[in-house]
Amino acid sequence: MSILPRRLVVATVSPFLVLRAAAIMASTSVVAAALLLFMVSLISFSAGAQTLRIGLAEDPDVLDPTLARSFVGRIVFAGLCDKLFDIDEKLGIVPQLALSHQWSADNKVLTLKLRPGVTFHDGEKFNALAVKFNLERHKNLSGSSRRGELLPLTSVEVVDEMTVKLILSAPFAPLLTVLTDRAGMMVSPKAAQANPDSFGSKPVCSGPFKFAERVAQDRIVLERYANYWDKSAIHFDKIIYQPIVDSTVRLANLRAGQLDFIERVASNDISGLRAEKKFNVASITELGYQGITINTGKSDMAQKNPLGRDARVREALELSLDRAGIVQVAADGEGEVGNQWVAPNSTYYAKNVPVPKRDVARAKALLKEAGVPNPSFTLMTPTTSDGQKVAQVVQAMAKEAGFDIKIQSTEFATSLNLADKGQFEAYLLNWSGRADPDGNLFSFYACKQPLNYPGYCKPEIDALLNKSRSTLDVVQRRKIIEQIAAEVLKDRPIVYVYHRHWLWAYNKKLTGLRTIPDGLIRVQGLKM
Repeated sequence: MSILPRRLVVATVSPFLVLRAAAIMASTSVVAAALLLFMVSLISFSAGAQTLRIGLAEDPDVLDPTLARSFVGRIVFAGLCDKLFDIDEKLGIVPQLALSHQWSADNKVLTLKLRPGVTFHDGEKFNALAVKFNLERHKNLSGSSRRGELLPLTSVEVVDEMTVKLILSAPFAPLLTVLTDRAGMMVSPKAAQANPDSFGSKPVCSGPFKFAERVAQDRIVLERYANYWDKSAIHFDKIIYQPIVDSTVRLANLRAGQLDFIERVASNDISGLRAEKKFNVASITELGYQGITINTGKSDMAQKNPLGRDARVREALELSLDRAGIVQVAADGEGEVGNQWVAPNSTYYAKNVPVPKRDVARAKALLKEAGVPNPSFTLMTPTTSDGQKVAQVVQAMAKEAGFDIKIQSTEFATSLNLADKGQFEAYLLNWSGRADPDGNLFSFYACKQPLNYPGYCKPEIDALLNKSRSTLDVVQRRKIIEQIAAEVLKDRPIVYVYHRHWLWAYNKKLTGLRTIPDGLIRVQGLKM
């Protein structure tokens, strides 16, 4: 991919031009002065019209909050679709479209007071009916990726125009956190009903920017929404998100001035960027994980490969890996070693199942015991440079134990579709994570949930997952999660490897950036 043509942005208007125009009007030609003032007004308009260009590591999947699954899609949604709530730097819940919330005494009813004066990009009003429509759409639309996140939500009641009640089948600890992400995003009911089959190709939300155009694998363009409720926090007229898979090319565009911000900088470029005076660098440990998802029951492919059908082979794969070595070699140390859905420093990390050390001898013994001393499988990997590096290190390490791993590089959105259909043996999946551990757990392990790519299903695990969701006490909930970990990490449908650092680089003139562990780029407050 070549570097994009450089754009011309006039940053200031010289006071000399204004004074010169006044002098002309006072002396000679009124026409000439008027022409000069017209030119000044054009320059002033150019100076005020600013575009923020953001380089993405992948092209997002569908731009419909109900159906979307990709992390980069969430970055775009941050500028396009407001949510009922948001999170801050310390993972606290803060108001967005919902001004306040109140729980009932039995924690089964959540009452929300909504922000008045909000409109969708088509001019329709945001109100309680819109919240009811959106939450029901998240639960019931065919192919919804939000269904599992809102499973305990049984109904939505409109109290008045700006008040809504969420009725639950049982107390639901993660609910507020769930509403800080795509399940809390509000789209225009009128637009969604008018275009039910392809709403994601022209989404209509209520965020600071409205959808303008999308060219697959090239750009997504958003334009400032003039009637945004918090317009004083918006300082750009347009945002262009450009997917550039190759991190070297992404960085070259930043250095050439064709991009203002790039996410997921290659770890080996960070030290050099920190020494460059033109750029700032930000680093935050993610809420999610980097892991190898294994097809253990998603499709017939699970039983055709020893990795999918035999837990001993999966244990051998894990024992063949040196997690610290992977972080150092593939990520230049920019990550935290881990063996679970949350990092070891999390309140909900299960200490009863610590990170295992590499043991090649034991791995070989397990493979011999399973009757497959040299198992072969294909590892599907996104085409991103960091994914490729991790896959190659895993391939080399596992080979020492007897594994023959073939790497299948696949465009990211395509890889998600293949995983959804069960057309894979193993999948190097990067999950961006959620502020509540349920967001990293339930949809991946509960039977028949939309993100359960392993096809893992155990009624006793489902019972524990539901118990965790309905337990509000942190200490008791941690104990339940330890029970889940003891069973799930023994079955190993996902082999967790590490928790990466979000690595950002951006023009030093860009200010107002907030570093929040979910890795999303909030456009509110950003300015040049």
